Amino acid sequence: MDKRPELGDFLRSRRARLRPEDVGLAYYGGRRRVPGLRREELAQLAGVSVAYYTRLEQGQSQNASDAVLDAVARALNLGEDERAYLRGLARPEPAARRRPRPERVRPGVRMMIESFGDVPAMVIGRCTDALAWNPMAHALLAGHLDLDAPDRPADRPNMARLLFLDPHTRELYADWRKKARDAVAYLRLAAGRYPDDPNLTALVGELAMKSPEFAALWSTHPVGDCAYNTREYRHPLVGALTLSEEVMPLPDDRGQRVMVWSAEPGSPSAAALRLLTEVSAETTDRPETAPARR
Repeated sequence: MDKRPELGDFLRSRRARLRPEDVGLAYYGGRRRVPGLRREELAQLAGVSVAYYTRLEQGQSQNASDAVLDAVARALNLGEDERAYLRGLARPEPAARRRPRPERVRPGVRMMIESFGDVPAMVIGRCTDALAWNPMAHALLAGHLDLDAPDRPADRPNMARLLFLDPHTRELYADWRKKARDAVAYLRLAAGRYPDDPNLTALVGELAMKSPEFAALWSTHPVGDCAYNTREYRHPLVGALTLSEEVMPLPDDRGQRVMVWSAEPGSPSAAALRLLTEVSAETTDRPETAPARR
């Protein structure tokens, strides 16, 4: 991904969402040619020259200092994830020389999620590939796919691809639009962190071509990570569930995260999860009804 147009698009999108009165600037009415703050207004707020800010927005300033980037971030009211994304775009790291190896899950991490038993848990990679899941996470999220698919790098399900292109996954989320926006915001963040990952670049390109909804969301430049959430599901076997979702980074495994789902004790969702445990166990025990291998 060429970061110069990405940087300009990102800064313009954030200028567009602010009005002069939102940031304490005088506004005397009248029509404005562009929505949001003008370049000169943003430069004034950040304490830099208009010429310098223009070069930054055009990707022509590769050595912007932390002080300047922090000043621009404050002027644009950026959140922490957006600030990190801005720094990554403004000061890109040298391009990687080697194609990244397929991601692997450490044996200890695999044993950990398997030990969770009836609690759905999975390991997701930096490009949102499902690297490993326990039987309950498989039953919750992708029972129509092969249980062993994450073990084969060529067949690994990609959770973002499933979200936008797989009708079963789309039906699973009661608030699909919220989930879709969260997924795009994470991919934007990952694109800033791993700009030279060809797998990530290929994934974004594929989704932009095949999903108009993805392309529309991507163009708005959402940026954000999701450490926890509460989502509602419409599971084809056990019906409605409301589950807490916790996302925990693995510090020693670049970009990998463990995801765990749980229900409020004593709630209908907890009962539905128990039922899903029983149903998935019965399905696993009957070869004739097990998911077909891909």
